[in-house]
Amino acid sequence: MAIKGFDYKAFAQNLTQQAQELVPQDFDQNQKAYVVNTLLNFSTMAGEALYNDTESNFNADQATMITQIIAEWSFHKSVDLIRSGIPQIHWDGIMQKIAFTIFEIAKQTFKQGLPQDQILQLIEHHVKKTYLDSIAELKTKGEIDEQLMEKASKQSNIDQMMQQMQDNGEVAQAQAAQQAAPPPPPPPPAPVQNAQPQTPQANVPAVQGASDVSTPKKSPYAPPKLLKLVTLALLLKRVDEEKVQSILERFDQETAGTVIKYMYVNGLEDKVDPTLTMKCLDEFAENLPGATEINKNKIIERVKEAAQNYDKNKLELALQLERQKVRRFVFNALEDEYYAIPPRIADVIATHLENGV
Repeated sequence: MAIKGFDYKAFAQNLTQQAQELVPQDFDQNQKAYVVNTLLNFSTMAGEALYNDTESNFNADQATMITQIIAEWSFHKSVDLIRSGIPQIHWDGIMQKIAFTIFEIAKQTFKQGLPQDQILQLIEHHVKKTYLDSIAELKTKGEIDEQLMEKASKQSNIDQMMQQMQDNGEVAQAQAAQQAAPPPPPPPPAPVQNAQPQTPQANVPAVQGASDVSTPKKSPYAPPKLLKLVTLALLLKRVDEEKVQSILERFDQETAGTVIKYMYVNGLEDKVDPTLTMKCLDEFAENLPGATEINKNKIIERVKEAAQNYDKNKLELALQLERQKVRRFVFNALEDEYYAIPPRIADVIATHLENGV
Protein backbone atom coordinates (compact mmCIF):
# COMPACT_ATOMS: atom_id res chain seq x y z
CA MET A 1 0.00 0.00 0.00
CA ALA A 2 1.37 3.43 -0.96
CA ILE A 3 2.27 5.89 1.81
CA LYS A 4 -0.81 7.89 2.72
CA GLY A 5 -0.31 11.63 2.73
CA PHE A 6 3.05 11.51 0.93
CA ASP A 7 2.85 13.44 -2.34
CA TYR A 8 6.44 12.93 -3.43
CA LYS A 9 6.03 14.76 -6.75
CA ALA A 10 4.70 17.93 -5.16
CA PHE A 11 7.29 17.73 -2.40
CA ALA A 12 10.16 17.33 -4.88
CA GLN A 13 8.86 20.28 -6.87
CA ASN A 14 8.63 22.39 -3.71
CA LEU A 15 12.20 21.55 -2.71
CA THR A 16 13.37 22.37 -6.23
CA GLN A 17 11.69 25.76 -6.22
CA GLN A 18 13.35 26.63 -2.93
CA ALA A 19 16.71 25.44 -4.20
CA GLN A 20 16.51 27.66 -7.28
CA GLU A 21 16.88 30.70 -5.03
CA LEU A 22 19.93 29.24 -3.32
CA VAL A 23 22.03 28.17 -6.29
CA PRO A 24 25.29 30.16 -6.25
CA GLN A 25 24.87 33.31 -8.30
CA ASP A 26 28.30 32.96 -9.89
CA PHE A 27 27.22 29.77 -11.69
CA ASP A 28 26.38 30.00 -15.38
CA GLN A 29 23.03 28.81 -16.72
CA ASN A 30 24.27 25.31 -17.48
CA GLN A 31 25.67 24.92 -13.97
CA LYS A 32 22.52 26.27 -12.33
CA ALA A 33 20.38 23.95 -14.42
CA TYR A 34 22.53 20.98 -13.44
CA VAL A 35 22.13 21.66 -9.71
CA VAL A 36 18.38 22.17 -9.95
CA ASN A 37 17.71 19.24 -12.27
CA THR A 38 19.87 16.90 -10.23
CA LEU A 39 17.98 17.77 -7.08
CA LEU A 40 14.62 17.37 -8.80
CA ASN A 41 15.47 14.06 -10.46
CA PHE A 42 17.04 12.49 -7.40
CA SER A 43 14.33 13.54 -4.97
CA THR A 44 11.56 12.50 -7.34
CA MET A 45 13.08 9.06 -7.97
CA ALA A 46 13.74 8.46 -4.30
CA GLY A 47 10.29 9.71 -3.36
CA GLU A 48 8.70 7.38 -5.89
CA ALA A 49 10.66 4.42 -4.57
CA LEU A 50 9.65 5.20 -0.99
CA TYR A 51 6.04 5.78 -1.97
CA ASN A 52 5.86 2.36 -3.62
CA ASP A 53 7.88 0.52 -0.97
CA THR A 54 5.39 -1.86 0.62
CA GLU A 55 7.91 -3.66 2.83
CA SER A 56 9.68 -0.94 4.83
CA ASN A 57 6.46 0.47 6.33
CA PHE A 58 7.68 4.05 6.34
CA ASN A 59 5.14 6.69 7.26
CA ALA A 60 4.72 10.04 5.50
CA ASP A 61 7.02 11.88 7.93
CA GLN A 62 9.82 9.36 7.48
CA ALA A 63 9.47 9.34 3.70
CA THR A 64 9.47 13.13 3.69
CA MET A 65 12.61 13.27 5.79
CA ILE A 66 14.49 10.75 3.63
CA THR A 67 13.48 12.57 0.47
CA GLN A 68 14.62 15.89 1.90
CA ILE A 69 17.93 14.39 2.95
CA ILE A 70 18.43 13.18 -0.60
CA ALA A 71 17.51 16.55 -2.04
CA GLU A 72 19.84 18.43 0.26
CA TRP A 73 22.87 16.29 -0.43
CA SER A 74 22.23 16.29 -4.15
CA PHE A 75 22.25 20.09 -3.94
CA HIS A 76 25.44 20.35 -1.92
CA LYS A 77 27.51 17.76 -3.75
CA SER A 78 26.48 18.93 -7.20
CA VAL A 79 27.64 22.42 -6.16
CA ASP A 80 30.90 20.89 -4.92
CA LEU A 81 31.45 19.04 -8.20
CA ILE A 82 30.90 22.18 -10.23
CA ARG A 83 33.31 24.19 -8.10
CA SER A 84 35.85 21.37 -8.11
CA GLY A 85 36.72 21.87 -11.75
CA ILE A 86 36.17 18.18 -12.52
CA PRO A 87 34.89 17.79 -16.11
CA GLN A 88 31.11 17.56 -16.33
CA ILE A 89 31.26 14.15 -17.98
CA HIS A 90 32.13 12.70 -14.54
CA TRP A 91 29.50 14.53 -12.46
CA ASP A 92 26.62 12.10 -12.96
CA GLY A 93 28.73 9.05 -12.17
CA ILE A 94 29.89 10.51 -8.87
CA MET A 95 26.40 11.68 -7.92
CA GLN A 96 24.98 8.24 -8.63
CA LYS A 97 27.55 6.56 -6.39
CA ILE A 98 26.70 9.01 -3.62
CA ALA A 99 23.01 8.34 -4.22
CA PHE A 100 23.29 4.59 -3.81
CA THR A 101 25.28 4.97 -0.62
CA ILE A 102 22.91 7.45 0.99
CA PHE A 103 19.70 5.70 0.10
CA GLU A 104 20.95 2.45 1.56
CA ILE A 105 22.04 4.02 4.81
CA ALA A 106 18.90 6.15 5.11
CA LYS A 107 16.55 3.20 4.66
CA GLN A 108 18.46 0.93 7.02
CA THR A 109 18.89 3.48 9.79
CA PHE A 110 15.29 4.66 9.65
CA LYS A 111 14.07 1.05 9.72
CA GLN A 112 16.26 0.40 12.74
CA GLY A 113 14.83 3.44 14.51
CA LEU A 114 18.16 5.16 15.16
CA PRO A 115 18.09 8.70 16.59
CA GLN A 116 17.93 11.38 13.93
CA ASP A 117 21.25 12.86 15.06
CA GLN A 118 22.98 9.55 14.54
CA ILE A 119 21.32 8.98 11.17
CA LEU A 120 22.46 12.35 9.87
CA GLN A 121 26.00 11.82 11.16
CA LEU A 122 26.26 8.42 9.50
CA ILE A 123 24.95 9.75 6.23
CA GLU A 124 27.28 12.74 6.26
CA HIS A 125 30.27 10.50 6.94
CA HIS A 126 29.48 8.15 4.08
CA VAL A 127 28.60 10.93 1.65
CA LYS A 128 31.98 12.56 2.19
CA LYS A 129 33.78 9.23 1.98
CA THR A 130 32.05 8.27 -1.25
CA TYR A 131 32.77 11.68 -2.75
CA LEU A 132 36.48 11.49 -1.87
CA ASP A 133 36.76 7.87 -3.02
CA SER A 134 35.17 8.77 -6.35
CA ILE A 135 37.61 11.62 -6.88
CA ALA A 136 40.56 9.39 -5.97
CA GLU A 137 39.30 6.81 -8.46
CA LEU A 138 39.33 9.43 -11.23
CA LYS A 139 42.92 10.24 -10.31
CA THR A 140 43.89 6.57 -10.37
CA LYS A 141 42.36 6.16 -13.84
CA GLY A 142 44.23 9.20 -15.10
CA GLU A 143 41.05 11.23 -15.69
CA ILE A 144 42.27 14.06 -13.43
CA ASP A 145 45.65 15.06 -12.04
CA GLU A 146 46.86 15.37 -8.46
CA GLN A 147 46.24 19.11 -8.32
CA LEU A 148 42.64 18.82 -9.46
CA MET A 149 42.04 15.97 -7.02
CA GLU A 150 43.31 18.12 -4.16
CA LYS A 151 41.14 21.04 -5.22
CA ALA A 152 38.04 18.86 -5.54
CA SER A 153 38.60 17.17 -2.18
CA LYS A 154 38.53 20.53 -0.40
CA GLN A 155 35.11 21.52 -1.71
CA SER A 156 32.33 21.50 0.88
CA ASN A 157 29.32 23.66 0.21
CA ILE A 158 27.59 22.37 3.33
CA ASP A 159 30.48 23.57 5.53
CA GLN A 160 30.49 26.95 3.81
CA MET A 161 26.76 27.36 4.40
CA MET A 162 27.14 26.33 8.03
CA GLN A 163 29.87 28.91 8.51
CA GLN A 164 27.66 31.57 6.99
CA MET A 165 24.80 30.58 9.27
CA GLN A 166 27.07 30.74 12.30
CA ASP A 167 28.30 34.15 11.27
CA ASN A 168 24.70 35.29 10.93
CA GLY A 169 23.58 33.70 14.20
CA GLU A 170 21.21 31.33 12.43
CA VAL A 171 22.52 27.99 13.69
CA ALA A 172 20.66 28.09 17.00
CA GLN A 173 17.44 28.83 15.16
CA ALA A 174 17.99 25.93 12.79
CA GLN A 175 18.73 23.55 15.63
CA ALA A 176 15.62 24.57 17.54
CA ALA A 177 13.43 24.26 14.48
CA GLN A 178 14.72 20.79 13.74
CA GLN A 179 13.81 19.47 17.19
CA ALA A 180 10.24 19.39 15.96
CA ALA A 181 8.78 16.61 13.89
CA PRO A 182 9.83 16.26 10.24
CA PRO A 183 6.85 17.82 8.44
CA PRO A 184 7.60 20.26 5.95
CA PRO A 185 11.34 20.63 6.31
CA PRO A 186 13.35 23.75 5.38
CA PRO A 187 14.80 24.41 1.94
CA PRO A 188 16.91 21.57 0.62
CA PRO A 189 20.31 23.10 0.99
CA ALA A 190 19.80 24.36 4.53
CA PRO A 191 21.47 22.01 7.04
CA VAL A 192 19.52 20.84 10.01
CA GLN A 193 19.85 19.74 13.62
CA ASN A 194 23.24 20.12 15.20
CA ALA A 195 24.64 21.31 11.93
CA GLN A 196 24.38 17.84 10.47
CA PRO A 197 23.68 18.02 6.76
CA GLN A 198 20.69 16.04 5.79
CA THR A 199 21.84 13.59 3.31
CA PRO A 200 20.61 13.90 -0.11
CA GLN A 201 20.67 10.76 -1.79
CA ALA A 202 19.22 10.72 -5.09
CA ASN A 203 18.67 8.29 -7.86
CA VAL A 204 18.48 5.19 -5.87
CA PRO A 205 15.14 3.58 -5.88
CA ALA A 206 15.99 0.24 -4.40
CA VAL A 207 18.54 -0.37 -1.76
CA GLN A 208 19.09 -3.46 0.25
CA GLY A 209 17.63 -3.42 3.72
CA ALA A 210 19.43 -4.72 6.77
CA SER A 211 17.35 -7.76 7.57
CA ASP A 212 14.65 -8.31 5.00
CA VAL A 213 16.50 -9.98 2.14
CA SER A 214 16.87 -13.57 3.27
CA THR A 215 13.71 -14.69 1.50
CA PRO A 216 13.08 -12.59 -1.61
CA LYS A 217 9.43 -11.90 -2.23
CA LYS A 218 7.91 -10.43 -5.32
CA SER A 219 7.13 -6.77 -4.94
CA PRO A 220 3.53 -5.93 -5.86
CA TYR A 221 4.45 -2.75 -7.71
CA ALA A 222 6.18 -2.03 -10.99
CA PRO A 223 9.78 -0.91 -10.43
CA PRO A 224 10.72 2.63 -11.51
CA LYS A 225 12.76 3.08 -14.66
CA LEU A 226 16.04 3.67 -12.83
CA LEU A 227 15.83 0.37 -11.00
CA LYS A 228 15.26 -1.39 -14.32
CA LEU A 229 18.40 0.22 -15.71
CA VAL A 230 20.36 -0.76 -12.61
CA THR A 231 19.15 -4.35 -12.98
CA LEU A 232 20.17 -4.31 -16.63
CA ALA A 233 23.60 -3.04 -15.59
CA LEU A 234 23.93 -5.98 -13.19
CA LEU A 235 23.13 -8.39 -16.02
CA LEU A 236 25.50 -6.78 -18.51
CA LYS A 237 28.39 -6.95 -16.04
CA ARG A 238 28.32 -10.69 -16.73
CA VAL A 239 28.21 -10.40 -20.52
CA ASP A 240 31.18 -10.06 -22.86
CA GLU A 241 31.93 -6.61 -24.24
CA GLU A 242 30.77 -7.30 -27.80
CA LYS A 243 27.34 -8.44 -26.67
CA VAL A 244 27.06 -5.50 -24.27
CA GLN A 245 27.63 -3.12 -27.16
CA SER A 246 25.04 -4.79 -29.36
CA ILE A 247 22.46 -4.63 -26.55
CA LEU A 248 23.12 -1.00 -25.65
CA GLU A 249 22.83 0.04 -29.30
CA ARG A 250 19.11 -0.60 -28.99
CA PHE A 251 18.74 2.19 -26.41
CA ASP A 252 18.95 5.95 -26.82
CA GLN A 253 22.26 7.54 -25.90
CA GLU A 254 21.17 8.88 -22.51
CA THR A 255 19.71 5.56 -21.37
CA ALA A 256 22.73 3.59 -22.57
CA GLY A 257 25.03 6.04 -20.78
CA THR A 258 23.15 5.55 -17.50
CA VAL A 259 23.45 1.76 -17.78
CA ILE A 260 27.18 2.01 -18.46
CA LYS A 261 27.72 4.25 -15.45
CA TYR A 262 26.03 1.76 -13.14
CA MET A 263 28.05 -1.11 -14.62
CA TYR A 264 31.15 0.51 -13.12
CA VAL A 265 29.74 1.11 -9.65
CA ASN A 266 31.77 -1.00 -7.23
CA GLY A 267 29.74 -3.44 -5.16
CA LEU A 268 26.56 -2.72 -7.10
CA GLU A 269 25.24 -6.20 -6.31
CA ASP A 270 25.33 -5.46 -2.59
CA LYS A 271 23.61 -2.10 -2.90
CA VAL A 272 20.41 -3.18 -4.64
CA ASP A 273 17.50 -4.97 -2.99
CA PRO A 274 17.40 -8.49 -4.51
CA THR A 275 13.62 -8.61 -4.10
CA LEU A 276 13.18 -5.68 -6.44
CA THR A 277 15.78 -6.85 -8.93
CA MET A 278 13.92 -10.15 -9.16
CA LYS A 279 10.79 -8.15 -9.94
CA CYS A 280 12.65 -6.42 -12.74
CA LEU A 281 14.01 -9.70 -14.08
CA ASP A 282 10.50 -11.14 -14.14
CA GLU A 283 9.34 -8.12 -16.12
CA PHE A 284 12.27 -8.44 -18.51
CA ALA A 285 11.41 -12.07 -19.11
CA GLU A 286 7.82 -11.17 -19.93
CA ASN A 287 8.76 -8.45 -22.40
CA LEU A 288 11.92 -9.69 -24.10
CA PRO A 289 11.43 -10.77 -27.71
CA GLY A 290 11.63 -14.48 -28.35
CA ALA A 291 14.53 -16.10 -30.17
CA THR A 292 12.60 -16.05 -33.43
CA GLU A 293 12.13 -12.27 -33.30
CA ILE A 294 15.80 -11.77 -32.48
CA ASN A 295 16.80 -13.98 -35.41
CA LYS A 296 14.55 -12.02 -37.72
CA ASN A 297 16.30 -8.80 -36.78
CA LYS A 298 19.68 -10.40 -37.42
CA ILE A 299 18.59 -11.67 -40.81
CA ILE A 300 17.37 -8.21 -41.81
CA GLU A 301 20.77 -6.79 -40.87
CA ARG A 302 22.53 -9.50 -42.90
CA VAL A 303 20.44 -8.73 -45.96
CA LYS A 304 21.07 -5.00 -45.67
CA GLU A 305 24.80 -5.51 -45.25
CA ALA A 306 25.02 -7.89 -48.20
CA ALA A 307 22.96 -5.57 -50.39
CA GLN A 308 25.56 -2.84 -49.94
CA ASN A 309 27.77 -4.79 -52.35
CA TYR A 310 25.25 -4.32 -55.15
CA ASP A 311 24.07 -1.39 -57.18
CA LYS A 312 20.31 -1.06 -56.68
CA ASN A 313 19.54 -1.59 -60.36
CA LYS A 314 21.85 -4.59 -60.49
CA LEU A 315 20.17 -6.07 -57.42
CA GLU A 316 16.71 -5.62 -58.93
CA LEU A 317 17.87 -7.22 -62.16
CA ALA A 318 19.39 -10.18 -60.32
CA LEU A 319 16.19 -10.76 -58.38
CA GLN A 320 13.86 -10.60 -61.38
CA LEU A 321 13.99 -14.34 -61.88
CA GLU A 322 13.31 -15.05 -58.24
CA ARG A 323 9.87 -15.76 -56.86
CA GLN A 324 7.76 -12.81 -55.81
CA LYS A 325 8.01 -13.63 -52.10
CA VAL A 326 11.79 -13.72 -52.32
CA ARG A 327 11.87 -10.31 -53.98
CA ARG A 328 9.46 -8.85 -51.46
CA PHE A 329 11.47 -10.27 -48.57
CA VAL A 330 14.71 -8.69 -49.79
CA PHE A 331 13.28 -5.27 -50.56
CA ASN A 332 11.25 -5.21 -47.33
CA ALA A 333 14.41 -6.04 -45.40
CA LEU A 334 16.13 -3.06 -47.00
CA GLU A 335 13.38 -0.95 -45.41
CA ASP A 336 13.91 -2.59 -41.98
CA GLU A 337 10.76 -4.68 -42.34
CA TYR A 338 10.47 -8.43 -42.09
CA TYR A 339 8.30 -9.98 -44.77
CA ALA A 340 6.32 -12.88 -43.33
CA ILE A 341 8.21 -15.98 -44.42
CA PRO A 342 9.66 -18.74 -42.21
CA PRO A 343 12.96 -17.69 -40.60
CA ARG A 344 14.63 -20.80 -42.01
CA ILE A 345 13.77 -19.69 -45.56
CA ALA A 346 14.83 -16.15 -44.77
CA ASP A 347 18.18 -17.43 -43.57
CA VAL A 348 18.70 -19.27 -46.87
CA ILE A 349 17.91 -16.13 -48.85
CA ALA A 350 20.30 -14.04 -46.74
CA THR A 351 23.06 -16.60 -47.17
CA HIS A 352 22.46 -16.77 -50.91
CA LEU A 353 22.65 -12.99 -51.13
CA GLU A 354 25.83 -12.90 -49.07
CA ASN A 355 27.47 -15.41 -51.38
CA GLY A 356 26.44 -13.55 -54.50
CA VAL A 357 23.05 -13.56 -56.15
